[in-house]
Amino acid sequence: MVRFTRILYPTDLSAAAAPALAYAASLARWYKASLTVLHVVPTLDAIQVPPEALGESTHVAYPPSQDAIVADMRRTLTLDRFDGLDLDVCVETGDPDRVIVDQALARGASLVVMGTHGRRGFDRLFHGAVAERVLRRAPCPVLMIPPHVTPAPEDPIFTRILCPIDFSPASHQAFGFALDLASQSNGAVTAFHVLEWMADDDPAPYGPFNVAAYRGHLEADAEARLTTLADSEPHPWCEVTPVVATGRSHREILAQAEALDANLIVMGSQGRGGMGGVFFGSTTQHVVRAAECPVLVVRVVSPT
Repeated sequence: MVRFTRILYPTDLSAAAAPALAYAASLARWYKASLTVLHVVPTLDAIQVPPEALGESTHVAYPPSQDAIVADMRRTLTLDRFDGLDLDVCVETGDPDRVIVDQALARGASLVVMGTHGRRGFDRLFHGAVAERVLRRAPCPVLMIPPHVTPAPEDPIFTRILCPIDFSPASHQAFGFALDLASQSNGAVTAFHVLEWMADDDPAPYGPFNVAAYRGHLEADAEARLTTLADSEPHPWCEVTPVVATGRSHREILAQAEALDANLIVMGSQGRGGMGGVFFGSTTQHVVRAAECPVLVVRVVSPT
C-alpha cells in the first residue's frame, strides 16, 4: 500500500508556490507523516562586494542568519496553522535542485511536494531549472502543484484519478500507484492511452490498405491491453475504466483530465522513448506545465 511517511516541501517563499504547502500539510496530516519545509539560499557566509569606483573600499555584505531566515519562513508561510504536525523547518545552502535531492535522500523522503511555478514563473522554476532536475533525480515520487489548483481539502482523498499509460515500465508503475491511491478512497481510475496519429480527421482508404480500419484495430488492441493490465492488478476498492483516444498525447491527457474533473494525474517519468524523448520536452513536461490539478510523477524503480 502506498503510504507517505516523510514529506519534503521545498519552497522559494513565493506566493505562487504557496498552494503546494497546503497539499503537503494536508497529506502529512492524512498519512500522519513528518513534514519538512525546506528553503535553499546561495550562502549564509559574508560576501565581499567589490567597490563601484577606484579608491573606494570593498564592502562586506552579511546575509541574514539561519535562525532569522527560519523565523521569517514561519511568519511568511504562517506555519503556526500547522500545529500538531511533525514539522521541521530548515534552511540549507547550495544549488536548489541538488540540495532538494540530497535532502530527500538524507531524510528518506517518500514524497516531494513542490509548486510548478516560482518567483519568476514556470520557465524559471521548471523548464531547464529546479523542478526539471528534481524530477530527473528525485529518489521518490514528486507531486507537482499548479498555482491555480483547487485548494487542498483537509482530507486529501483522490477519488478521480487519471493515469496515462503508454505500456512502458514507468507507466505500469504509475498505474500501480494510481490504483493504490484510489483504493484508499473507494475512488476511480481512468487508464488512458493515446494513439499518436497522422491527422485529426479519419484518413481515406489508401489503395488496398484501409487506414481508418487499421486505426480502429489499434484502438481496439490498446483498449484490450488496458483491460488486461487492469485485470492483472488487484483493485477491490476502486473502479477502473480503460479509455483510448487519438491525437497529441499531452493535449488528449489534459482534455481527458478536464472532462473527468480529475483531482489527480499520475504519470511515469520515463516513457517508451526514454527519458530524453518522452519526458524532457514532451508529454509529461507539457502536462505538468498546463494541468489544473496536481500531477504525481513516479520514477521507475529497478528491481534489486
